Amino acid sequence: MTIAISILSIYAFILLGFMAKRMLKDEMNEKGMILLSIYFLQPMLSFWGLSSKPIDFSLLQAPFWYLTISLICVLISSVIAILFFKDDIKEKSIITICVIIGNTGNLGIPLGIALFGDASIIYMSMINITNVFIVYTLGVFFYSRGNFSIKQSLFNIVKLPVIWFASLALLMNVFDIKLHPAMKTPLEMGAYCTMVIQLVIFGMYLYNIKLRSINYKLLVHVSFIKFCITPIIAASILYGVLHLEPMVATLIFIELIVPLAVTNVNLAALYECKPLDVTVLVFFTSLVFIPFFILVSNLLHYLNIVSMP
Repeated sequence: MTIAISILSIYAFILLGFMAKRMLKDEMNEKGMILLSIYFLQPMLSFWGLSSKPIDFSLLQAPFWYLTISLICVLISSVIAILFFKDDIKEKSIITICVIIGNTGNLGIPLGIALFGDASIIYMSMINITNVFIVYTLGVFFYSRGNFSIKQSLFNIVKLPVIWFASLALLMNVFDIKLHPAMKTPLEMGAYCTMVIQLVIFGMYLYNIKLRSINYKLLVHVSFIKFCITPIIAASILYGVLHLEPMVATLIFIELIVPLAVTNVNLAALYECKPLDVTVLVFFTSLVFIPFFILVSNLLHYLNIVSMP
């Protein structure tokens, strides 16, 4: 119940964006807010997130296996996209990449803490760092491919300031270069502002959704990959092949099954890759995730894979 309340409390900002768009209509400009978020605020979020806590490189197994399984899922998704979405490159791009751009930060980290306490933070944080680089490399590339060539899509990656700020923060962390204390507060303010604006933008796009225009074919395929194929692949590798500590395996598993991140909407809108369809995917997977996670956690407990509180 605590987990459900925490999730719903965060999503209150989505309702705020929905109501703002409903009341103010065209006075609320989604594209302008997305540009503000991606080019100015998200670099602050990535820099703050990667520089605020030291990285323990002795714990690289968690992000390594998270990345490995994510890439396997991308390959499988790409095959499904080619088989069932031959005629629409935008839909092929969406189904290939969106399932691995999950809400590893705002949702994944609190879930880890709720299940395993503070011992989970270091693992979840390192996985979230990995996800940042996935989002702004593979994510940018595939969402760009809906409208751009391969060359231009690769160029779009280096054009975004987020990847450069994230790389700088990672280097500073590796070489133990500290920020001046006076700089930490404005960075933190920008980071939290980014999180709120992302949810508000999502709510604004949600207002534009019409039931009759929902792309059900895309919704069914993405949901099947997210809630069936990905968990089966992740569980088979983490619990069947590898011999990781149960807590570590479960934390990686959780981060792989969290619902789609709102960042998907931002990238889809930035590169005009069917943002309304992506909004539906994020909203639906977020709704389904709560009962799905309760089912998964009880199943893991029943199989004695890990002891859930």
